[in-house]
Amino acid sequence: MSLTADIATAEATEGLVSIRIGGQAFGVPVLQVQDVIAQTAINRVPLGPPEVAGSLNLRGRIVTAIDMRRRLGMEPRGTGEGFMSVIVERNGELYALLVDDVGDVLWLPASSHEPPPVTLSGDWRGVCSGLYRLEGELLLVLKVEEVLTLGRPLGTAGAGSAAAAAVAREPECDPAEAAA
Repeated sequence: MSLTADIATAEATEGLVSIRIGGQAFGVPVLQVQDVIAQTAINRVPLGPPEVAGSLNLRGRIVTAIDMRRRLGMEPRGTGEGFMSVIVERNGELYALLVDDVGDVLWLPASSHEPPPVTLSGDWRGVCSGLYRLEGELLLVLKVEEVLTLGRPLGTAGAGSAAAAAVAREPECDPAEAAA
């Protein structure tokens, strides 16, 4: 095989780390995954957004832990249920996506990538770039940037996100000042 054919083959596949959250299969782009670690101690962070489970120490670096079940609006993990952490980076900061299980790295043909279906909830559609049909299930591809945009409800991604962000930046008015 020639170098050109190797490059064409590489461009024609998408590498995804398969994960499971609440029984649903998801994929995280392999180039965005820094590490995968087993369950570790999470330190609670007071007054953080609800989806922030806390922080953990990864080889001397503080990592913000995101509870993916909470982020996706799923039932909370039961006490005693294990989890794993998929470490991703955004703007120089590390984040641990707390998931139920981590599977294999899947190399899927880019031609099989489909857009998110209209039947997928708006919340999930905002954090998924599309899907792959696997044997017996759908693998939803997560948009890590959107997942890590904390404090914004799911489903506000896309065309309305600029307006939602602008509203979020407006200073709140003191009711006493409004009455004056």
